Formats: sequence, C-alpha cells, structure tokens
Amino acid sequence: MLKIVGICVVLQMLILSAFSQAPKYSNEFLSVGVGARSLAMANSTVVSVNDVTSGYWNPSGLLNLENNLNLGLMHSEYFAGIAKYDFGAVAIKNTDSSAFGFTLIRFGVDDIPNTLDLIDAQGNIHYDRISSFSIADYAFMFSYARKSKIQGLRYGANAKIIRRIAGKFASAWGFGLDAGAQYDKGKWSFGAMARDITSTFNAWKYNTSTFEDVFNKTNNEIPKNGLEITVPKIIIGTAYHFNIYKKIDGLAEFNGDFTFDRKRNVVIKSDIVSIDPHFGVEFSYNKLVYLRAGVGNIQKVPNINGINETTFQPNIGIGIRYKRFGLDYALTDIGDQSIALYSNVFSVYYSLNKK
Repeated sequence: MLKIVGICVVLQMLILSAFSQAPKYSNEFLSVGVGARSLAMANSTVVSVNDVTSGYWNPSGLLNLENNLNLGLMHSEYFAGIAKYDFGAVAIKNTDSSAFGFTLIRFGVDDIPNTLDLIDAQGNIHYDRISSFSIADYAFMFSYARKSKIQGLRYGANAKIIRRIAGKFASAWGFGLDAGAQYDKGKWSFGAMARDITSTFNAWKYNTSTFEDVFNKTNNEIPKNGLEITVPKIIIGTAYHFNIYKKIDGLAEFNGDFTFDRKRNVVIKSDIVSIDPHFGVEFSYNKLVYLRAGVGNIQKVPNINGINETTFQPNIGIGIRYKRFGLDYALTDIGDQSIALYSNVFSVYYSLNKK
C-alpha cells in the first residue's frame, strides 16, 4: 500500500518537474483557443475576429466591435469533464480609432486526491487525512488596439500575466507580450499575430517541504526553483468575404502557424521553420444565424503497421446573433477523427452602448 501511495504522489509531482525539462512548450494551455466561433473554424480567425475574443486571437480586431462595451464568457470541458477550460473578457471601444480589453483564462483540474498523509509513521491508514488540491493555469491579458493612418490597417498588442498553481506544492508567475495586425482590401483581408514576441517566462517556486520526505523515500529527484521559456510563434492568415445569394454571406479563412523549434509534427517542416496550416468557413443568413466548419491539426501519424496516415481535427458549429445578444456552439474533436473524442463548447456574448 505504501508503494502505491508513493507512486501516486510521484506521478502527480512528475508533471511539475517535467515542465522544467521542456521549457519550449510552457504555457501550452494558451494554445487551446477561446470562443466557440473560432474553435468551430479550427482556430482560423486571426484575420476575421471582430468580437470580444479579439483580445486572445488578435487584439487589432477590437476596433471592429459594433458596440462600445462588450462582454463574453465561455466554458468547455475535456477528457470526460476532468479538465475545465473557462474564458471571460470585457472589451471597450472608447473611440473610432482605439479600443482596449481585459481577458481572463483558467484551465484546471480540480479535486485531485492528496494521499501524502494517508499512512502514518506506524503504517496505519487514515482515510480521513485525505485532502484534495487543484492544478490550474491562469492568464490575464490587457489588450490595446489602434487604427493606423493607412486606410484599412489596424494594429494592437497584449500584455499578459501568467499564474500557475499546483496545490500547495508549487506555483509560478510569468509575463509576456503579443502583437497583432489586420488589413482590409476590398473583399480580401489579411492578418498576423506574433505570440510571445519577447519570449514569455515562468518563474517556478517549489514548496519542497510538502513532499521532500516522500521523494527521498522513493529515490526521486527533488525539483529546484527555475525558469520556463515560451518561444515566439507567428500566425499569418488571409480571408475572403463573399455573397452567395441576397442575405446569405460567406467567409473563408486560411491560417498558418509558424514555429521555429523544429520539433512539431506538422505538414510543412524544415530545419528553419515549421508551418501548421488550418482553415475555416462561415456562412451567415442576414447576420442572424451562422453555420461554421473547419479543419486543423493535420499530421502524419504511423499506424500499427508503421505506415504513415494523415490525420486531422474536424470542427463544426453554429451561432446566433440577435440584437446585442450572441450565442455560439462548437463541436470539436481533440485529435484523430477516428477516435471521436468530442468536446462541446458554448460561448455567450452581450453588447451595450456605454455612455
């Protein structure tokens, strides 16, 4: 029993120590995406985003808000509800040439059993000494956008604070910057988003006194305080707006994620840069009802026979906009479409004119 308890504790804590060994993939919870509209379009909205989720996807999109004050909320769950992802944001368009917003994101697993005190020094089991803790990642973003003197050009930036907590065992603070731009030319639009342009860092602090005895007994290395680094990523895209019939409009957008660590399993790879393409479409009727779909996460994965097969992540969704209220829904597959591990995502929006 003591060995089993020790293994459980070690597995929990190895999650933390692994992060310090792979700093290039820190803060991956910020790659999940927010807003059911964007998720339904396979995260292909860096060009066309124009609502309160712009603070996450591309802050320059805040200038396309139709109302002065905008509110947005999203809740989604992954792995049968074990992990919960929540998003909330406020966006304010104070003038025709400037706007700003506040975004809060939480991704966490709650009610994890803490069995460190389950067995006392005499080997007796005390179930009443089992407590629980949470592992949660938080991101707070402040976004600002301005309209350029060049017609059709908008630009913006994010300052973000990262807070990561693993119960009473460890915690981290981080800081980073993003920058984005959008440009409209007729029916065509172009956009770019540079995430972590200065490299985002997390400074971890471990409360080793809470698990040092267990690690010593199980011959596990005790983690040390240190830094994680999130390297920059650039997202570039283009979108085309078109009319199908009278009140029926369409939008097609293509994005490419450019990374430079040479360790991504994506469609386009080289010794310098890796490119992960994804695209989405949106159809609307009278700007009231929306139908969306997208394809992303395209990879070559070997099957049981060692032969590479192409896998992808399909997404679909619908949306409603009525006056100042909006509701979006997305059905997303977290990986290979044959596995069918789908998640349901809902987003609600409300806009009002600020005096």
